[in-house]
Amino acid sequence: MELKWLEDFLSLSRSSNFSRTASERNVTQSALSRRIKQLEGWLGVPLVDRTTYPVHLTPEGQDVLPRIQEVVALIQAMRSTIQERHAKTSEVLIFATLNTLSLTFFPSWIASLESAGDPILTRFSDPYPSFLGNISTLTNGDCEFLLTYAHESVSLMNELSRFSYIDVGRERVIPVSAPDASGAPLHPVGLGSKPAHYLSYGNCSFFAHLLAGAFAKRPIPLMTVYENGMSMALKAMTLSGRGVAWIPESLIVAELASGALLRAGDPSLDLVVEIRVYRAQKLKGPRAEQFWQRAVESSSRHPAPAMRPAVRVSA
Repeated sequence: MELKWLEDFLSLSRSSNFSRTASERNVTQSALSRRIKQLEGWLGVPLVDRTTYPVHLTPEGQDVLPRIQEVVALIQAMRSTIQERHAKTSEVLIFATLNTLSLTFFPSWIASLESAGDPILTRFSDPYPSFLGNISTLTNGDCEFLLTYAHESVSLMNELSRFSYIDVGRERVIPVSAPDASGAPLHPVGLGSKPAHYLSYGNCSFFAHLLAGAFAKRPIPLMTVYENGMSMALKAMTLSGRGVAWIPESLIVAELASGALLRAGDPSLDLVVEIRVYRAQKLKGPRAEQFWQRAVESSSRHPAPAMRPAVRVSA
């Protein structure tokens, strides 16, 4: 039996909807259904009546619900107590972050903070494929800091409204393509009505939400030929000539300079996002508090450079 089975069951008991629960739990609906069945198999009784809509708990499900609530609450309280005790002596700060930022921004940013004081020991929490999953790492108390992109058009940012943050940078996201034999973009966008082959972020990543808002505001003829939530994966496919993708500029500086990648459209198609660091409402030790104060002071001395968005996206 796994704790996540119990947490899935509690979430389903609140929503009575497999689709909504799957979104809340950051899993596919089929994976959620499989885990509920595994819990039922472990207990030996059906917990959910799937013949009704919305779904209802069976009498057995209603009977075990308060006990499962108690078990989950007890385990979570025990974890919090242990983490708080460990944090008093631990020097390691736990970050959740997006994959691209862990490669392009975090190393130089943490080095700049170390130059103003003692070395900072950090580690990343287990990664999630979805932006909501990374947000949940902070909201569930599984990390102390969240390093993320931010934009007003991404409605999921509202999940972080109760958390303090500092603005530490900007990132330009550019539509790029490999060149054709003549040196022009192989997959240009914004020219004529023929759809460009599009390398998509799918539905769950931060950039998926960002681009959905941009395309709603300014429709562009595109035909999706590949999906992947990771910028590095889309970059590789773009370099191979498969299509056009919106890639963070910091990830493709060398390729743009060498001509391996070209702008696939005019600068009005660029998007600009903020880079933020959010902190947990309650940090788990004095070292985390000291780090936060150092980060705030550094942000005040070296504010993120202004970068005018080429195209404004509104929620």
